[in-house]
Amino acid sequence: MAKYKERAKVISQECIAPDIFSMWIGTKDIAMEAVPGQFISVYCRDGSRLLPRPISICEIDKEKRSLRIVYRIAGKGTNEFSGYNAGDLIDIVGPLGNGFPLDFEGSAFLIGGGIGIPPMLELAKQLKCETKAVIGYRDSNMFLKDEFERYTEVVVATEDGSAGTKGNVIDAIKDNGLKADAIFACGPTPMLRALKQYAAENNMKAWISLEEKMACGIGACLACVCRSTEVDGHSRVHNKRICKEGPVFPAEDVEL
Repeated sequence: MAKYKERAKVISQECIAPDIFSMWIGTKDIAMEAVPGQFISVYCRDGSRLLPRPISICEIDKEKRSLRIVYRIAGKGTNEFSGYNAGDLIDIVGPLGNGFPLDFEGSAFLIGGGIGIPPMLELAKQLKCETKAVIGYRDSNMFLKDEFERYTEVVVATEDGSAGTKGNVIDAIKDNGLKADAIFACGPTPMLRALKQYAAENNMKAWISLEEKMACGIGACLACVCRSTEVDGHSRVHNKRICKEGPVFPAEDVEL
């Protein structure tokens, strides 16, 4: 799949929860090629920060040639991005990585936790099978929940019990007696590890999108490898590059 480096334009930006921002970006080519589960690399203006920041794609609007990123301020780079306004220019590369399979037939849980929630929104729009979104939040700041409800049924878990099921996404699945044939998920590693085990125990297919700090974003530096169950053709060891072979993997292909 082709990837492009573009000087794109910020269409709009807003804060949608504490330290979480939503930005729409107008692109020439990236939005036309992107699929759910991919990401873009965003470059800082500050020359002292050479490496781009990888941010998952939340929504794609091919008609308007635009895409949306929803990100949390996690450091100086994302703090810089949060200050951008409509009309500002932004250097991006994408679409990067491999996305979720869109040809699944059956029923599926779309599971997002924390900042792993945004990439599941475009998947909710594009998957044609029966879906239920199971979303895990820290508290009642349930960003994007209303938008998910436009496309699928939504079940919520919160760590503090302020909304939905008190606990994690598996607690919410059990609490609501939910069943499905497959899991599509993105979120922190402990959540994905638990979901991989849950899928195996319940004879479910599972695809997981790994959150990992990346450097180059194109597979050259090996800074974002994960342990795989098979030998990687690039590094000749039991590794896969999350930015290149991932970020989406069949759960059985990676060790967490």
